[in-house]
Amino acid sequence: MLSIQSSVAYGHVGNSAAVFPLQRLGIDVWPVLTVHFSNHTGYGSFRGPVLPADQIAEVLRGVEERGVLPGCDAVLSGYMGDVSLGAVVLDAVAKVKAANPKAIYCCDPVLGDVDRGFFVRPGLPEFMRDHAVPKADIITPNQFELEFLAGLGAGVGDDRAIATLGDALAAARKVQATGPRIVLVTSLIRRDAPDGVIEMLAVAPEGAWIVATPRLPIAVNGSGDITAALFLAHYLRSGDPGVALGRTAGTVYAVMEETHRSGKREIQLVAAQDAIATPPERFEVKRVEG
Repeated sequence: MLSIQSSVAYGHVGNSAAVFPLQRLGIDVWPVLTVHFSNHTGYGSFRGPVLPADQIAEVLRGVEERGVLPGCDAVLSGYMGDVSLGAVVLDAVAKVKAANPKAIYCCDPVLGDVDRGFFVRPGLPEFMRDHAVPKADIITPNQFELEFLAGLGAGVGDDRAIATLGDALAAARKVQATGPRIVLVTSLIRRDAPDGVIEMLAVAPEGAWIVATPRLPIAVNGSGDITAALFLAHYLRSGDPGVALGRTAGTVYAVMEETHRSGKREIQLVAAQDAIATPPERFEVKRVEG
């Protein structure tokens, strides 16, 4: 698997969140770094380089020259610093799919969240909506990103554009019609859900599934990165969106639970690695459509 994402020396975001879980699941990962920072930007200060798009393209060209692309079964991308990097990613996806037509492209359309709104450079939301998402087989937006991709206004609380399960399904189907086969909504909070839970919703051509986990009083960086990587891995293994959803939810909750227990700011991937290798079957996956 080719994973094109950011990297940090300390902590777990981007490839520093995705590679270890994928390897713990027995998947051979080829990480290509887009930045290499001391720590994630949520700390307010960081050091390290942003790698120019042409240098990232050179790394990808070198991988291609090894003649290994026919053995690449998936491409995973996360945060893109600007549109030029997005073009490099899509070029890599095209080359992988030319070498292996069965390869899957999973795009985590990192654009923003409810609390902060958009936090990417101008032009990137439109690039993601108009170019990256239509080329993807799987996308993993949060609720805010799904609202944007579906052309909905983003409100707050009960005024959210997606406030019910029906809203979420309709928005996912609308985005699905632009290209991706599977839409995984990684953090759904709706007014017609039970109290105290956060949900993930997977929408595929053959149906839709939802899973709820307790809502923990923490907010950490990197949870979306590990969610996208785990869902892609479990889908590659099972070919079943519902199975992939359940396994992903079990592991992500175990990681978040360990992180909350530790009181630390960084997600506790190493401490929770047993739950990565053997996903807990703790939460019921309900079919809600199809």
